Amino acid sequence: MAHSSNILSVAPLAAPPWPTIDPFLFCVHHVDAYPRGNAQMGPDAALSGRHLGQDFGGKDGWSMYHGTTVPGFPAHPHRGFETVTIARQGYIDHSDSLGATARFGPGDVQWLTAGKGIVHCEMFPLRNADAPNPAELFQIWLNLPAKNKMAEPHFTMFWGEKVQTVHHVDAQGRTTDVVVVAGALEGAKGLPPPPDSWASEADADLAIFTIRMAPGAHWTLPPAAHTGTRRQLYFFKGHSIAMDGRGIGAPSVVEVRAQHRLELVNGDQESEMLLLQGHPIAEPVAQYGPFVMNTQAEIHQAFADYRRTEFGGWPWGASDPVHARDKGRFARHTDGRVEEP
Repeated sequence: MAHSSNILSVAPLAAPPWPTIDPFLFCVHHVDAYPRGNAQMGPDAALSGRHLGQDFGGKDGWSMYHGTTVPGFPAHPHRGFETVTIARQGYIDHSDSLGATARFGPGDVQWLTAGKGIVHCEMFPLRNADAPNPAELFQIWLNLPAKNKMAEPHFTMFWGEKVQTVHHVDAQGRTTDVVVVAGALEGAKGLPPPPDSWASEADADLAIFTIRMAPGAHWTLPPAAHTGTRRQLYFFKGHSIAMDGRGIGAPSVVEVRAQHRLELVNGDQESEMLLLQGHPIAEPVAQYGPFVMNTQAEIHQAFADYRRTEFGGWPWGASDPVHARDKGRFARHTDGRVEEP
């Protein structure tokens, strides 16, 4: 039996960043129709009319963000939280102050614990010189509890080949595919999160799923494991979907009661959703730019520490390094170990 009261709120899903609930801090969905790449793996297109260094306007269907040659986010600091980056199209070149570096692509997930402080860059190399370079990713900021805000930074790669997907076929043969980035679903489990992550706490009940439903598909999202868990669905692609019998149009953000199952019946177009779920940390949040702590005094200390130490310094020369065009997916960890999927 459907419980329409399971829908707690519905709001239009406006331009990112999308609204989040504790323990999440920030969520963006970057979708860019980049043209072919030039010799530097930047866009083979005129950059006139863009506010380079702060280009978020989406002119011609794509943005340079803080990049000036290659799109992306040159070296910048973080403290007090984690970033989870889900690559769906295109490639991301990462480098950080720990000495780790990587190139990851469709299906891969990077999970970075900033902890007491890290500097990193995220650049989007346009590797195709003779074809367009579409790019799509989610970046999610997950808070750290006070006890772990000054933990040692930690760099983790989840390769797409190891990220599990639940494939469900309903009675009419229509499919729903759920990528389990974090948490557990129908026997599938997310890969182990970093040791100091809120996701590693036994009662955090944290889940990050991407959900793709074929036209007309039926699927039931099971209840969360713990009382007090909160759950939001970001309906970002499609036309309409029924949640416990209530019609929802795209794009929308929907908070639902996590303790009840949720019946989903898709409309006449393929639909996609992002699910974020977790038990709230329920601590004060003080945030200024790239630092998230519990008090304003701790924010002031973060700025002072960064000015003094640069969180270990920047070993890469340029603030926006990218790897060679023909370099495949890989990760070089802080201990020098090189990993390839």
